[in-house]
Amino acid sequence: MIRLVLVLAALSLTLSACGFRDSRVNPLNWFGNSRSEPVQVQAPEDVNPLIPTRTGLFQRQRAEAARYQGTPVDAVTDLRVERVPGGAIIRATGVAREQGLFEVRLTPENDGDAVDGVLSYRLEARRPEAVRPGGPEATRRVTAAVSVTDQDLRGVRVIRVVGVENARTSRRR
Repeated sequence: MIRLVLVLAALSLTLSACGFRDSRVNPLNWFGNSRSEPVQVQAPEDVNPLIPTRTGLFQRQRAEAARYQGTPVDAVTDLRVERVPGGAIIRATGVAREQGLFEVRLTPENDGDAVDGVLSYRLEARRPEAVRPGGPEATRRVTAAVSVTDQDLRGVRVIRVVGVENARTSRRR
């Protein structure tokens, strides 16, 4: 039995040795080298993927349901503009009167365009159905951020974030 194991081990080492590298007997060559093969190209369909194909009675209701339903946060407490390659990240923190706000966003006020060198956003959030007023400030604090490119920042001297009670601005140095 020991001889059989030794013979099989010697045979497998011999088959995998360099002399049998390209041999069909070598189990390491059973799948061979990969080859490149041409791919048949399918003709593109005459359908524009940007035009929706679904139309119907409830299409308008779906679009209205997809619209953001946020309301402005009460007070904006912090505004930071952090430089990143290719633009900046605008991050705003605010405090609301009630707890449980969700889907916090910085919504552009002027369609994302600067007016007289001022880029303006509203800090908005959705309020829950069951409002829990009050509570510690840490449970009422929300933060949102938006990324802007260098092209968006061209000509911008001031970035402004508006809440219900106040607005915070950051000026370019």
